[in-house]
Parts: sequence; structure tokens; C-alpha cells
Amino acid sequence: MDSHMNRVYLDFNATTPVEPEVLDAMLPYFSGEFANAASIHTPGQRARAAVETAREQVAALVGARPQEIVFTSGGTESDNHAIFGVVGQEFLPVSSSRNAIPSPHVITSAIEHEAVLNACQALEKQGAHVTYLATDANGQIDLADLRRAIRPETVLITIMHANNELGAVQPLEEIGRIAKETDVYFHTDAVQSAGKIPIDVNKLQVDLLSVSGHKLYAPKGIGALYVRGGTRLRQLLYGGHHQRGFRPGTENVAGIVGLGKAAEIARKTLAEDATRISALRDKLQQGLLQRVPHSRVNAGAAPRTPNTTNLVFPGVEGEALLIALDLKGLACSTGAACSSGAVEPSHVLTAIGLPPEEARASLRFSLGRHTTATDIDFALNVVPAAVARLRDLSPTYGKMAEAR
Repeated sequence: MDSHMNRVYLDFNATTPVEPEVLDAMLPYFSGEFANAASIHTPGQRARAAVETAREQVAALVGARPQEIVFTSGGTESDNHAIFGVVGQEFLPVSSSRNAIPSPHVITSAIEHEAVLNACQALEKQGAHVTYLATDANGQIDLADLRRAIRPETVLITIMHANNELGAVQPLEEIGRIAKETDVYFHTDAVQSAGKIPIDVNKLQVDLLSVSGHKLYAPKGIGALYVRGGTRLRQLLYGGHHQRGFRPGTENVAGIVGLGKAAEIARKTLAEDATRISALRDKLQQGLLQRVPHSRVNAGAAPRTPNTTNLVFPGVEGEALLIALDLKGLACSTGAACSSGAVEPSHVLTAIGLPPEEARASLRFSLGRHTTATDIDFALNVVPAAVARLRDLSPTYGKMAEAR
């Protein structure tokens, strides 16, 4: 393949490029302003001021107070800190104790990111109980199911804001209201929603919220966890007294500055970006439905983030289609980038009711701030041709098409 080929990138849910303004804001903190933000001398205090400015910028994006923002290494750490920090060791049963308190109970959904699902599975191994709520065909939990799942020993509800594969947005305001009424902590993984749709932690009544820099045009390896004032959250790492003891370790000043700048840009451009990007997403989606026989949108009736569409192309293997498109210069995804290389069908798509063969025949297209109408035209040209070519090679597609 020609390395100079014009490439079209429609995988912004996997990661985003660092914005030039973000990089410019970061650069001084790699060289001239290299001081440790915990140092009390003047260079250290300049670094500290930059960190605190970024804390204000991230807080403003989600409607929080600056002191409620804890910087982390990314979405996975934020999710883990929220879950293990609330469901602390002191809650877990001690088998030798005659008066052991009931095992703590956590409620989550079947379509969460692995950062949440695997953390919950680890809790189960430690003795906690976890309820995995089913979703409907549009990736939405049933609020009545949530109410029924709550027990006296429920300590945490962790439900994502927007799904990484479908873009489906959960009814967080209603979930927040239920959590408040029942006095249960509420965490949301907002990695895929921050910067794409408005977030107000007070309106949503969340106690903990995870953000990742590299989904937001900031670098990889930086994230944030919103911790509502008064939330009982134990620390997971032990060291110095950085970030009020929540997260010890010398701050990644350059990364923090980058996340802050990206949050500031996102807050200013969110409405305009959403309008432009959703129009392009709809053009892509409608064009593919028209040009590819038997194609369907997964979770198309759900409220979705403006940049994401996930389509099933029956009769093809998603991995083969992905490679064919890559060879033509189009980058997209079969699901979560964190699961690339997995041969199992997407747990998200099977959870919304797709049979394994249709889950394996689905592709996610996620647009971004730099996506153009020309990019969409390119995709509308290469995707139908690639699907048709693979279907011609498929021994099963002809029979499937006849059956329809």
C-alpha cells in the first residue's frame, strides 16, 4: 500500500489527534517550565498554577467545582478508582468474622466498557455482588429494572453516559434521581460523551464521573475523575499528599495542561461541532443504508452522540471488511479499540440482541472535529464496493439474500 495515500479517519471514538492549540499549551512544560508542581520555589509554583488552571477548565466542562477534579492517567484509572474507591475493602466480607456485614452490591449494565465490567468482575471475586442490567435493542437500560435491582446493601450504581460502540446515551438524569432517592453512590463513565454532548454533574446528580484526554483532542495517558464533595472515596495508591491525598504521585503537568486546554476548547465549540458533525454522520448513515442492501443501523432509535453510527452489513465478516477498507485508505472499527484482535463478537452488540454472525458483521464509524464532507463522500464510495466484493466471495450471503 502506498504510504502517501490519502487516508480518511473515521475512528475518533478510538482516539483523537492532539489539537495544535493543545500541543502549543503543553510544550513549555516539557522544557522551560519543567518544575515539579509540588515544589515550593517559584518555578514549582508556576507549574502548580498551570495545574490549577487546568483543574478549573476541566471542572467548567462538566459543571463541577475545581476542587472536585482529580487528575488520573486516563479513563480506565478513573473508572477503577471510582469503583474500588467506593466499594472499599472495609465493605468486603471477612469469612472468618462471625458478624460479617452483608456483601456490598453494585449495579452496572451489560454494555459497559471493559474498564468497568472487568473491575466489577474483580469485585465479585473479592466477595461483592454485582447486577448486570440488560438493555433493549437500542442499548437503553430499563429504569424499572434499575429500581428493582436496588437492595439495602447496594453501595454503587455505575452506568456509562454514552456507549463507545453505539453512541447510545443513557437516561442519566433519571438514573441520578433514583440513586439520590435511594442514597446510593452514582458513577458514570463519560469518556465518550465529554466534549460531545453537554454535561452538568449537578443536573445529572452523579457523584463520580470519568473523563479521558485522548477522546477529547488531548494526549493519551491523562484523564480526570470528578468526585462530588463529601463522597467517601478511599485512595488506591499510596505515596505523597498530591491532589488532596486522592491520587499521590508527581503530576503529569504537561498532560494536565493539555487536558485543560482541550476541555476549554470543547466547551466553546461543543454546540457548533455537534451540529456540523451530526449532519455529516446522518449523511454517511443514510448513504450507506441506501447503497448497501440489507444494511441496518444498530441502536438507531436511541438518543446518540452526534458523531457515532454503527451499522450491520449481513453476509460479511467485519474484520475482513475492516482490512479491505484500510487497504483503500479508510480507518474505522469493528467495535472497541481496546478489544481489537478479539475473535469473540462484541459484548455490546450481543447484549442488544444481535446474533453473533450479525455482531461480527457490524462496523462503527465515528466522526470528529476534522471530518469533512469529502471524507464522507470517500466513505460512501469505498464501503459499498468493499461490502459487495466480500459478499460475492461469501458462500452464505447468496442463500441469505434469497431467503429475504
